[in-house]
Formats: sequence, C-alpha cells, structure tokens
Amino acid sequence: MKSKKVYICTACGAKALQWQGQCVQCGEWNTLELKEVASSRLVVPKSKAKPERLDTGQVLSAQFFSTSIAELDNLLGGGFVPGGVILLGGEPGIGKSTLLLQLAVNVAREGKKSIYISGEESLSQIQSRAERLNLLPSAMLAMATNSLEEILALFESGDIPQLLIIDSVQTIACTSVDSIPGSPSQIRAVATELIHKAKENNTCIILVGHVTKDGQIAGPKLLEHMVDTVLYLEGDKEHLFRVLRVVKNRFGPSNELILWQMKAYGMEIVQDPSTFFLQARNASLSGSAIVMAVDGQKPFAVEVQALASNTFLAIPRRTALGIDANRLHLLLAVMEKKLKLNLGQMDIYAKIGGGLRINDPGLDLGLVASVLSSFFEQPLPEQAVFWGEVDLNGQIRPVLGHDLRLRQAEKLGYKPIFCPKVRSDASLGCATIMDLKRILFTT
Repeated sequence: MKSKKVYICTACGAKALQWQGQCVQCGEWNTLELKEVASSRLVVPKSKAKPERLDTGQVLSAQFFSTSIAELDNLLGGGFVPGGVILLGGEPGIGKSTLLLQLAVNVAREGKKSIYISGEESLSQIQSRAERLNLLPSAMLAMATNSLEEILALFESGDIPQLLIIDSVQTIACTSVDSIPGSPSQIRAVATELIHKAKENNTCIILVGHVTKDGQIAGPKLLEHMVDTVLYLEGDKEHLFRVLRVVKNRFGPSNELILWQMKAYGMEIVQDPSTFFLQARNASLSGSAIVMAVDGQKPFAVEVQALASNTFLAIPRRTALGIDANRLHLLLAVMEKKLKLNLGQMDIYAKIGGGLRINDPGLDLGLVASVLSSFFEQPLPEQAVFWGEVDLNGQIRPVLGHDLRLRQAEKLGYKPIFCPKVRSDASLGCATIMDLKRILFTT
C-alpha cells in the first residue's frame, strides 16, 4: 500500500494538497498540518444480499423491546428496535445523561444486557449519578472510554449487549482517521462503524450528539440521515420541564413529543400536560390569554402574556420570549392598521408562561387578545380560550388540528371559545380581529 503526504486541518479534518494559512472548509487559521496517509484502492466486498419479495411473509418486521416507560414506547413506535440506531441531541445540562442512565437501568432490570459508555465522565462520576438518582443496585454495565476500538471489542466478546449507549459520539475517536475527536471526519467514521455493528448484531445503539449554538446537532448533517431515529431534548434549564421531540423516526410517527419534569430522582413523565403550563395563573390580571396549542399531535393549554406600556424611547421596544419576534412585529403592524390603535408610542413585551417555546401559528389570536387586554387594562374572560392564525388583512384563518383543539377545549370546560370560523360549525368562532375587539372590548 502506497502512502502520500497531505495537509490535514486539525479543527475539521479537511484535506489539502498544499499548505495555506486558512482552512477553506471551516475558516480556521494555522490549523493545517503535514501528515503521511496511506492511499489504497477501493475494494468492493462480496455481498450475500439479494432482493426479496415483501408479500411472501419471509421478510421479518421490526421486533421491539420495551423501555419500561409506556409513553416513550408509543413515542418510538413500540420501543427500542434491535439493530436500530437513535441519535439524541440537546443542550449541555438539559438532562440527556440522566434520562439515558434511567433507560439503561430499566432495560437491565428487564433481564437484557445494557451498557452505558461515557467519553466525558469517569466510572466514579457515573456511579455517583446513579446513586443520586437511586438507580443502584442494578444489572446495568458502565464503561468510560474514548476509543472506538475498545467499544467495537464488546461485540467480539460473544455476550452481545441488547442496548448500547454512547455518550457522546463527539468524544469517541477512531485511530484510522487523522483528525481530532469531534471533527466531521471522526464523527462520520465512528458513526459508520457503530451503525454497521448495530445492524450486524441486532443491538440497539443510542448516540448522544452535542448541539451548536443554533440548536442543531454538531457534525455533518449526514449523521442524521444515517441513523433511524432523531430525538431532541429541549427546555429551559431554569425551569423543571423538558420536551422530548421526535424529528425523524423510521419505525413510528415523527413530530411527536413527551413532556418530562426534572425531579431529584431523575426525569418523570408529566401524565396530563394539557394544563401543566397554567399553574399559578391569575385570571383576574390583564394581558393574559389561554391558547390551545398543538405541538405534534398533542393539544395543551398555554398562557400567552403581553405587556403594553408607554415608552420614553425614540424607538419603542419589542421583546418576545418563546415566540418568534418577527411574528410579534407583524401582528402589531396589523393591529395598528386594522384596529386603529396607536401602538407606536408603547413598548410591547410578549412571552409564553413557563418558559415554553412554540412556533405554532395558532398562537396569533391569543397574542392579539393578550396585547389588547394589556392595552385596555381589562382582563379577558376567565375561561376564554383562543387559537387561530391572523393574516395581514386581520382575518382569522384555520390552523392545523382545529378539531383536536376544539375537542380538548370542550373537554377542559373552556368557554367562550375564540377560534376561526369553519364550515363544520359556522356558529362558532370569529372572522376577523375587528370582531374580536368588538366582542371583548367595548368602548
């Protein structure tokens, strides 16, 4: 096998034939180092695979095994799949390691071999966390390593695990790749080997992925295409709730979520999330509206808060937390034009109670109602609920999951209901924000 000399970026693993000050791939300066690498021809392995008919019953369907958490089994489409690979992303300190340690113990208690591998913590740190969460004693195995070769050796021992957790994929290094751990080339090589072993040995592997400042999983986007399921653990570290969201799932539904609550002994499912975010709400105060939001296929009530106050600044301040700021600016412009309100002399603040972040367009009507409530210093009806999208002409348009929201609102006893007019129930709802202002605020 011949060898050649190339310049390799120590930051991203990109290769160049000649030295230059800046890496063209990642933009870092003075990171190119001269290294000697082996060059070989592509060898195509002999494959025993052949096409099979799907209607003969010879192709076996996925055989799930339970996570011991019914809600999580439903989220994944039935539980863990032998040979399936799951990618879990989330911000530092959000609770990924805690949740996975609980799952590893649950699987071990069901009599299956589970191994928790950490490239960031020592065995003593893992043991300390397990003791704090009251998860000891259990049959779960733990391992602290940064070497891909040591992980692959587990599959050669004969006692193959049913569940393998890698925390995290950015900390594992492959000696055959000349770059630092966490670089795109290292992540690609490590993930490829682990996915191959998972399919070959029917082992379910969970890979933990670091996220960038934009909230995306670090590394090449190819990593999300390679795995079977992509999960995101979201939430505000200042609050106790967490949202586990399915972005991709080859074995079940996507765009679903589970609401968790962080407690002293670990993560716990919130059994009834429909009113979880309305705790300690005072309905007698102005600027507060209940919105029936839908995220995935789950309807739940959230509180949209707004504050309109006179400004002493040349340019009024507009602040949004948990809501898209551009959507807030758009709605305020529509309200000024269609409702003849002088909002240009007022600071407007808007947020979702509980630290939740939602991109549901159905929040529009509730946001308009809360701003009007604060503007007129008049509270909304205590049991009123809102949803609907507001267009640039002030019309209230239907949103996805209208029937789902309506059933949940009626089940929880909310009344009156302010929503878009639909043909199935023409007597319910309002057509424009002008109608909303006339019904709620008489001058």
